[in-house]
Amino acid sequence: MNRELQHRNPVQEDPWSSLKAFTTARIAIGRTGTAIPLKEVLSFKLAHAHARDAVYSRLDTMLIQEQLQPFHIDMLLLHSSVADRQEYLQRPDKGRRLDAHSIETLHTLPISSLQKDVAIIIADGLSATAMNIHTLPLLAQLLPMLKSAGISLSPVCLIEQARVAIGDEAGELLKARMTLVLIGERPGLSAADSMGAYITFNPRIGNTDESRNCISNIRQEGLQYEQAAGKICYLLQEAVRLQLSGVGLKDNYDATARLEG
Repeated sequence: MNRELQHRNPVQEDPWSSLKAFTTARIAIGRTGTAIPLKEVLSFKLAHAHARDAVYSRLDTMLIQEQLQPFHIDMLLLHSSVADRQEYLQRPDKGRRLDAHSIETLHTLPISSLQKDVAIIIADGLSATAMNIHTLPLLAQLLPMLKSAGISLSPVCLIEQARVAIGDEAGELLKARMTLVLIGERPGLSAADSMGAYITFNPRIGNTDESRNCISNIRQEGLQYEQAAGKICYLLQEAVRLQLSGVGLKDNYDATARLEG
């Protein structure tokens, strides 16, 4: 009798199963009777573990510096005013400001390093895992585009325990026209390694989110590196042309037109 019941109670497919080919989101998981299939329960727990690991991961600054050496760009190692990861999670405000040593480092830079078009900030955010994976492949696409567009760069800043708004202080001290903050996004249960890119024209302490443009979900299973780099370069050029960023700067990037050109 038990064998017969087991045979009659397999995992039942969800009518939306075909849509799984277009997304990594947790949809169409099926059911076993009134329960979630064991495979999906275990998958959920694994995704939750990956998300927690990403939040507590460390930015591999030595690896990133080594990877970026072939591009011959100046790099600075900086830190927010956060003491440790626990404080980072409890005090977002401290993750938005540099510590005293980092401020002093930027104050002592030569004039030749200041007043550039863009200051690129590489920050751990809530997923250093994302930055360790995606920084090199994205910048390998982006840096040649910026050079071709005639966009000058400040020294690249690698900032640990940082939030998006830390780019405002770093950009202001570098006297940069714009900042590009590349940062690990908050992990979800379908992606623990997603990178975000935030563009701010005229970076100043106290800027708020409506003054930024965000490009999200940069990863192999999301927005591909070449397309993300193209969008970033386009928005930076438009920000210079219009002298603004944020809600007034629209993303009209046409990847097809770029390829045809």
